[in-house]
Amino acid sequence: MQSIKIRSRVGGDGMLHLQVPVGIKDTDLEVIVVFQRISPATEAKTPEDLGWSPGFFETVIGSWEGEPLVRPDQLEYEMREELL
Repeated sequence: MQSIKIRSRVGGDGMLHLQVPVGIKDTDLEVIVVFQRISPATEAKTPEDLGWSPGFFETVIGSWEGEPLVRPDQLEYEMREELL
């Protein structure tokens, strides 16, 4: 199964015409069409509009300044009972 996502416009007659290149010839296909209306483009929201405190990202974004991070050696893989 392959999925192809395309954008298309419905004509004034209310009909959606699709031309989808699939790269397959002389064969039967089952086609499923799912459509979703696209909202008109809106102005980008600021972090504050999305609920973040003013200046939050300027405060927290940067590099780690504490002691070096160390990843310990990995433990042996635990053998578990097979689920039925």
